[in-house]
Amino acid sequence: MVKKTMTWAEWKQLLRSKKMMIPMIAILFIPVLYAGMFLWAFWNPYANMKDLPVAIVDLDKGAEMDGEQLALGRELADKLMDSKQFDFQRVSKAVAEKGLESQDYYVVIEIPENFSEHATTLLDDEPEKLTMIYKPNEGFNFLSGQIGETAMDRIRAEVNEKVASTYAEKLFDSIKELGDGFGEAADGAGKLHDGATKLVDGADELKGYLETLAGSTITLADGSDKIAQGASDATTGAVELNKGLGTLSQGSTELLAGAQQASAGADGLKEGLANYTAGVDQLTTSYGQIGQKEQEFNKAVGTLNEKSQQLNGAAGQLTGAAANVATGLEELSTQLGPILAELPAEQQTAIGEVLGQLKQGSAQLSSGMQELSAGTAALTEGTTNLNGAASQLAGAHSKALAGLEKLNGSSPQLLEGANALAEGNENLVSGVAQLAEGVSAAQQGSSDLASGLASLTEGTGTLKEGTDTLASKSQELAEGSVTLADGLVELDEGTVTLQEKLAEANETASEVNPTDKTYSMVGSPVNVEKEGINLVPNYGTGFAPYFLSMGLFIGALLLSIVFPLVEPAIKPTGAFRWFASKVSVLAIVGLLQALIAVGVVKFALGMETINTPLFVLTAIITSYTFIALVQLCVSILGDAGRFVAIIILILQLTTSAGTFPLELIPVPLQIFNTVLPMTYSVQAFKGAISTGNLSFVWMNNGILIGFMVACLAITFGYFALLYTRRYSKNTVEA
Repeated sequence: MVKKTMTWAEWKQLLRSKKMMIPMIAILFIPVLYAGMFLWAFWNPYANMKDLPVAIVDLDKGAEMDGEQLALGRELADKLMDSKQFDFQRVSKAVAEKGLESQDYYVVIEIPENFSEHATTLLDDEPEKLTMIYKPNEGFNFLSGQIGETAMDRIRAEVNEKVASTYAEKLFDSIKELGDGFGEAADGAGKLHDGATKLVDGADELKGYLETLAGSTITLADGSDKIAQGASDATTGAVELNKGLGTLSQGSTELLAGAQQASAGADGLKEGLANYTAGVDQLTTSYGQIGQKEQEFNKAVGTLNEKSQQLNGAAGQLTGAAANVATGLEELSTQLGPILAELPAEQQTAIGEVLGQLKQGSAQLSSGMQELSAGTAALTEGTTNLNGAASQLAGAHSKALAGLEKLNGSSPQLLEGANALAEGNENLVSGVAQLAEGVSAAQQGSSDLASGLASLTEGTGTLKEGTDTLASKSQELAEGSVTLADGLVELDEGTVTLQEKLAEANETASEVNPTDKTYSMVGSPVNVEKEGINLVPNYGTGFAPYFLSMGLFIGALLLSIVFPLVEPAIKPTGAFRWFASKVSVLAIVGLLQALIAVGVVKFALGMETINTPLFVLTAIITSYTFIALVQLCVSILGDAGRFVAIIILILQLTTSAGTFPLELIPVPLQIFNTVLPMTYSVQAFKGAISTGNLSFVWMNNGILIGFMVACLAITFGYFALLYTRRYSKNTVEA
């Protein structure tokens, strides 16, 4: 006759009792109900954002800028409607406010009436920023407000890029106009050079004629006592004088035309330089804005450096905690010494091996935490270097801004010189006109002189006095003609230099050929490319480690309510048989719970995993670990043990870093992170699902196995103690 074992008795009682069997089957699906339903509900909520109602209120009245009509509000509203990012609805302000109150809309985006008008105030003394009003109903749903705020950041970035591109287009148009002005000024300078050349030639001839005139009048004065004898010579000289003055009259007319052209070119130069200084002022303002953004970037780098230092400190704390775990295991080994001495040699050996593995695992954990601490220290050093580099970049931009401000400061001097040149050319035109009139009058006088030589002898006394005066004044005129000739040579050289420099400026400005891509570059010079590792496709995949761990723990907790963890089906025949009979049922149920949960999440919800076999194994280890922990609490403490298990569950849900990073939870709660098993189940699931880091997964699974073995060992010790007290003197065969 085959003896009945305690394990067979446990299974027989379970399979024959409907009151126990039906709840047991239901418990198999508890992890799926928790993990599967939560993951299904939150699998990818952003995929349905197009169904989230958002109201758009466009009050923009538009504006005019450089002769073009702007309607940025309407363009923005149309772009939002076409994006289909949300269920955008364009409504009036009254309807939007009423809908926000009645919870018809989660968010209202209001574009004020001066939206486009503010875009035209860039060059005003007090420019106005473009403002959009964002109204979320956070009491209706807080997360919808946060999602809307993220969307508003994207909208704001797009609007900033559009407005900056428009400003850039206007700036480059001004630069092209400045280049055209330089070209016109260069043409005017060329004409001024031609006129100056003619002036130089005419001045040389004038100087020769005036010197001849001066010499002739001196001879005339000296020979006035011999006027009768030299009357014929005077007549000949008067004819030649009349001819020379005719040539001088023609040269002065050409000089007047050249001076007028030079005056027109100077006016063009003045206008072009005014456009140039305005463009330099706009460029200086833009570089100042770049400096402000540089300061914000430096501040962000400083924050990153500070957070990396905090991370290094947390790594040091974890290293200390790992050392404490190793110490605790040594103490546990010491305390279990008396208990092990009472057990059979085979059991002593098995438990001794388990304790040895735990010590080895804790040593590996301590070593790994030291490496992590060293890595965070290197990260802190790197962020410090980045902070220094950012400061150097800010210094370079400051030097560039100082250079632009210096250039901008020299612009008034350039304008002042152009004004002076224009004024001098106007005076030159006036003087040359007077010279032409004088030359014409002199020519007429020489004709009268020739006709009046017949009566020369009658007025010798008067002629003597007149010739003396003529000799004096003609000498002064000859000396002045020398100064005039030298000045005109310098003017000619200056016009050549001016023409060359203006031509170079025109060529440089003409090389600027902006396109739509150029405007877009100025409007948005920085792109951010995301190059992440271990990408998670959706919320469901990201939350799966957390919800699976929670579901398996709750399944273990409910299992303790349905299945008696201590009460035997028959009288125990030995402590180990008693313990093994309970563990056999728990092991099968835990295995089925894990496989059902994994099957639904993997195949029903379609979750992608890096290593599916390791994912399944992690779920089984997690299920067994939680069941062992709950069995320990309930077996020793009874109903109070379930309360303790619930407290452990609450602590695990808040400290396992399954949702928010560990550093974001209160510091007093962070100490529970390393001493509770759900922390390691979440990390093991993350490795199997997303990262594929086998060593990381096995390290965490090893810790879970350590928890499981420790709980089973303590529970077995309790069964052994209980068996000794109740049944050791009266054993019964099953």
